[in-house]
Amino acid sequence: TFRSTPRLSKSALSMMAVGKKDKYAITLLPGDGIGPEITAATVAALSPLRKRFELEYKEALIGGDAIDKVGSPFPDETLKIIQNSDSVLLSAIGGPKWDSNPRELRPETGLLSMRKKLGLFANLRPAKVMRQLIDASTLKREIVEGVDIMVVRELTGDVYFGTPKGIEVNESGEKYGFNNMIYYEYEVERIAKVAFDVARKRNKKVCSVDKANVLDVSQLWRDVVCKIHGESYSDIELTHQYVDNAAMQLIRWPKQFDVLVTGNIFGDILSDEASMLVGSLGMLPSASIGNSCDPGVFEPCHGSAPDIAGTDKANPLAMILSAAMMLRFDLDRGDEADLLERAVDNVLDLGFATSDIMREGCVAVGCREMGQKVAEELEKLL
Repeated sequence: TFRSTPRLSKSALSMMAVGKKDKYAITLLPGDGIGPEITAATVAALSPLRKRFELEYKEALIGGDAIDKVGSPFPDETLKIIQNSDSVLLSAIGGPKWDSNPRELRPETGLLSMRKKLGLFANLRPAKVMRQLIDASTLKREIVEGVDIMVVRELTGDVYFGTPKGIEVNESGEKYGFNNMIYYEYEVERIAKVAFDVARKRNKKVCSVDKANVLDVSQLWRDVVCKIHGESYSDIELTHQYVDNAAMQLIRWPKQFDVLVTGNIFGDILSDEASMLVGSLGMLPSASIGNSCDPGVFEPCHGSAPDIAGTDKANPLAMILSAAMMLRFDLDRGDEADLLERAVDNVLDLGFATSDIMREGCVAVGCREMGQKVAEELEKLL
């Protein structure tokens, strides 16, 4: 069965924001592990914004917490709450407690279901090396200094969602597993437009990553990206790399990249690799955006870290920076997003650090206090 092929008639990014207003409805998805702690710290960090507008929060269930309480990793009630909100802040899901569950009762299944039902086809993950944390990277200073990459990953197609898929048994009794790596033209068109629109606001360079030398689906990807570039984005420099080379180049010479655009499975891998240029997953935000009629979902790149849950050791900065992306992309509050990011920068300048980014001469703070410090700096800037 072929899907319908909607076309994007205007700037892909301009379709996401709800527009400026005095009050915004925000769904909070605290999830599992350290999720509730970093959610609380983020809400505290955002509190000074009440000087300019109101953020009205409503919590909902997702992931392992939802499985334990209502028997579903993404309950229908959560979907309803999200659809009645302007944006979504998700913290983290998962943990070993649910690893042995059948696939339909795993936290990650809830995340995939949410992406599909909300049409969240684009994941934007920045990897920017902060000057205060440059020595936290495992790579040499001269390699990572000045790195500022945006990975744009297609999120609802590819081998993760393609059908048919499954595990079956052949005539001789041997099990075999299979998945379908598939992209439709419209899926590539819309993610390419997002990448080019992002690049227009940055350094006007896009590198499209595929495996067109061996995969037919990647050849389609490359052909469509080139078509969209020629039709509407000739002012953007477009290059192509095979995924294996791109993985190597991210370590060898990451400063060559501005915007990377790629498919779901390649993006899953490359965005994690790019994140380690920064030195800590605790510093990396992300945005998942899609249909203009549904809100985006903004979340830190790290996991639920159940080993430190409840200890006040978690770093909330990735979620706070995800909230900045929410302000910029979903709420049309770019000025306030800039101020929130500057507040985080100021806190790092003052030498406050959670354990994952601790360095010589810094003052150790916990999750709760880090949120308070960001709030104090934001208050000064407003």
